[in-house]
Amino acid sequence: MLKKLNKNKKARTLVTLLCVFVAALSQAYVIQVFIQPANLLSSGFTGVAILIEKITSTYFGFSFSTSLGMIVLNVPVAILCYKNVSPRFTLFSLLQVFLASLFLKVCQFQPLFNDILLNITFGGVSYGLMAVLVLRGNASTGGTDFIALYISNKKGKSIWEYVFVFNTLILMIFGSMFGWIHAGYSILFQFISTKTIDSFYHRYERVTLQITTRKAKEIVDTYIQYYRHGISCVEAIGGYSKQPMNLLHTVVSSYEVQDIIDLMKDVDPDLIVNVIKTENFYGGFYQQPIE
Repeated sequence: MLKKLNKNKKARTLVTLLCVFVAALSQAYVIQVFIQPANLLSSGFTGVAILIEKITSTYFGFSFSTSLGMIVLNVPVAILCYKNVSPRFTLFSLLQVFLASLFLKVCQFQPLFNDILLNITFGGVSYGLMAVLVLRGNASTGGTDFIALYISNKKGKSIWEYVFVFNTLILMIFGSMFGWIHAGYSILFQFISTKTIDSFYHRYERVTLQITTRKAKEIVDTYIQYYRHGISCVEAIGGYSKQPMNLLHTVVSSYEVQDIIDLMKDVDPDLIVNVIKTENFYGGFYQQPIE
């Protein structure tokens, strides 16, 4: 079992590298093909850095550069995530940021549409799917993603709607200072991309596993060896076979389901598992840190 887990870790590292590479290339593609032709304004930490530069140059007589602002804003949250979320997650996220910047410089993609609404729609969905890809690979695009993942992991629920509100506030400040047309289009873009992420990224959803087995003790012992979720065991009688068996119940995060089922099937290949979506859960729940 230990060899299998080590093998899975190596495979997941390769998957993360692949997701980071593809997501970085996709981000550069979306920016050049959809965002830039539509003249959309940046949000997140990039938007904050641009806003700081515009405000300082317009009202205070000096320019606080965007590149410096991005570093100043990203480094503290990167350190926070490094210490409290995962060094691996932080390093792969920074690698994604670096690769995306590199691809923006070395790659040249041509726009697909002349229509601004098509750019916003296809760009918003594509950007959201890109973010989902890198999140599922246990990395991120940096910036506000760091904060979103840090808080979500602490609270055990998604906060992408709050990220959208933050980005909207930044874009509204842009709009009040530099014009509302592109700010409005940018808010629409952010709404589409955020809804796409929220629709496809389900790390913080919880499900109940109902397991029917004749090897309850072996399964429970194996399960608690690798997972920190509680599990209960109820004696039962098979309605057709009239044979004694057990029903096991445990509540887990949705992204853990397949690994847990595979682990239990190694112990009892004949077990039956019913996966039930859990709408609400009250009580202590262990949320595994992002690796």
